Amino acid sequence: MHKYKIVICTYLARPLPNLLCSSQMAVQASTSTQLRFTRGFASNDYTVYENAVFSPIYRCRCPAHSHTFHQASGHDCGRKTDYAFEMASSNIRYGEGVTREIGMDLQNMGARNVCLMTDNNLSQLSPVEAVLESLVQNGVNYKVYDNVRVEPTDSSFKEAIAFAKKETFDIYVAVGGGSVIDTCKAANLYACHPDADFLDFVNAPIGKAKPITGVLKPLIAVPTTAGTGSETTGVAIFDFEKLKAKTGIASRAIKPTLGIVDPLHTLHMPERVAANSGFDVLCHALESYTALPYNMRSPCPPNPINRPAYQGSNPISDVWSRHALNVVAKYMKRAVNDAEDVKARSSMHLASVFAGIGFGNAGVHLCHGMSYPIAGNVKTYMAKGYNVDHPVVPHGLSVVLTSPAVFAFTASMCPERHLEAAEILGADVSNTKREDAGLLLADTLRQFLYDLKVEDGLSAVGYTKDDIPDLVRGTIPQERVTKLSPREHTEEDLTNLFEASLKLY
Repeated sequence: MHKYKIVICTYLARPLPNLLCSSQMAVQASTSTQLRFTRGFASNDYTVYENAVFSPIYRCRCPAHSHTFHQASGHDCGRKTDYAFEMASSNIRYGEGVTREIGMDLQNMGARNVCLMTDNNLSQLSPVEAVLESLVQNGVNYKVYDNVRVEPTDSSFKEAIAFAKKETFDIYVAVGGGSVIDTCKAANLYACHPDADFLDFVNAPIGKAKPITGVLKPLIAVPTTAGTGSETTGVAIFDFEKLKAKTGIASRAIKPTLGIVDPLHTLHMPERVAANSGFDVLCHALESYTALPYNMRSPCPPNPINRPAYQGSNPISDVWSRHALNVVAKYMKRAVNDAEDVKARSSMHLASVFAGIGFGNAGVHLCHGMSYPIAGNVKTYMAKGYNVDHPVVPHGLSVVLTSPAVFAFTASMCPERHLEAAEILGADVSNTKREDAGLLLADTLRQFLYDLKVEDGLSAVGYTKDDIPDLVRGTIPQERVTKLSPREHTEEDLTNLFEASLKLY
């Protein structure tokens, strides 16, 4: 135990002996002084605690710090579209070799029984070895679940959830790419809501999209790919086998407590894994930067708990997304072509974080919405560099294959942003008209993909024109993301976009 002088939000007027604070600690104070702040939109009470004693591990439930609180009655905001946005992200720690600190983190958090999740391949590799070594050195009790499926399904989620429910885990650790981190988020969520039906928290219209009102256990994510940004977001994606399309769970409540970003873990990635992971970063940045602005998204939420994680482009997400795109332009080709280029792979790992913060609050749109049935309807395609026993179109590949067609389609609604993206990726925009922004960005993306040896469109991963109706049907339920397209679209538009994506070059 250590003593500190701290300032704590007391929005909920908790009793002094057991105030819940945002640093996930229960606070006991010997003396206190009340202060009032009146800046911003409303007054808030704060308490300054002298000689406060911290003990783990409770989470603040005030509206400013958490989305795990009891839902109040709604209100009419007086308009059809939203008028506000908010930013949420996991704490991030970055540095070469920083994984060695995880055992100390768990010890500091008072961990008694840790659930460590990974996949079968990674369980034999250095990232998991480094985590386990740190846990052992710091005397942390743990159990390993290494049966995470690459590109998880509702069935594989349920298997991980069943494992989590068998034990009383007080902290979760995910070591892997987006598949592992998303699976661990789901296991934590449903283990903490044992009576919930699986579809209760799944995005509408496939699931019920109920708000998460319970408190989850802390989750530490150790990403080993430079792509999904899942260590920063409150999103968990899976293939819903019944529909042959991806869907997911989106809530700030499930975002990791801490992301430990150790660039040394990306050095093990095979070339195609590095490429496909990087394409996810590319599209996260492009889609979030070109998404429908937050104040044009409808409906206006009657209660802040109903404000979606994916809110539309906004001034803060724009900064992260634009910076991520600059890093991708500078380092992605180097990172793919040379596994020992530590600078390039480290930079792409950070770009994944940057884009994750951007899209985790702004959202993505058509590339991702259309990618879900591309991945879910896979036939026989076996991606290079992935040691799996089932056909798979890797997520980043399924996203990027439609990107030239998508951005040619959306550019008319925000041509300046499409031109800026093309320029960042190396195009000369000096003599380009606004009405040609989409074509220029599409051509720039095709050249970028060609240079990185991307398959020649959907036909190269097993799809024909006859498959397009199924792909369109699989896209329609993805309204959580497709409604953030800056340009409205019809089923005919989706059909045309899939047709245009059958061949890239």
